[in-house]
Amino acid sequence: VGLTVPELVLVELDPAFGAAEPDPEIHELLERSPGINAGLDFLPGAVPFDPATGTGVAPELAADIVWFDALTTNVDRTARNTNMLVWHGRIWLIDHGAALYIQHTWRNPTEHARRPFTAIGDHVLLPWASSIAEADERLAPLLDGDRLSELVEAIPDDWLAAEPGLPDPAAHRRAYVEYLRLRLRAPRTFVEEADRVRLGA
Repeated sequence: VGLTVPELVLVELDPAFGAAEPDPEIHELLERSPGINAGLDFLPGAVPFDPATGTGVAPELAADIVWFDALTTNVDRTARNTNMLVWHGRIWLIDHGAALYIQHTWRNPTEHARRPFTAIGDHVLLPWASSIAEADERLAPLLDGDRLSELVEAIPDDWLAAEPGLPDPAAHRRAYVEYLRLRLRAPRTFVEEADRVRLGA
């Protein structure tokens, strides 16, 4: 949807890669990560977004990011952990590991998809955001069914392990597309909730 993220690539990690890592926490992560991993481009000299100043965020951009995080149920872009960097005067979004938390259970995905996202009240950019409804008008048309299918096709099969109700990668992909299509079906309660909280209603 046009938001700025570091280049994303798939990286094949050899099981022996972390054998000599002295830090126990990093060693454990590397030990559990052989196979295909997501790799993000390093932004040299980037600094964390400072929620005390709001440096570099225009109201429309803030609204677009809030909209995206409400769509994807991202609970992790808060003042405590902004998951944004400022680099060359622009905001870059990183670490979306807490988004789409439906993936952890796939319990009642149809009902879940139609819910407002109440955690949006903790979003670090909400105080700077302009209308979320206007952001919705800009961004929602960019995510039609074909685009969603194209995006989920890029997920490696290895990341879509069989689980009850989702026996193979194709079933997982269908579940993601259907969930997001339902989430994007008007009226979008996550948009209404974000603007309600933004306006203090």
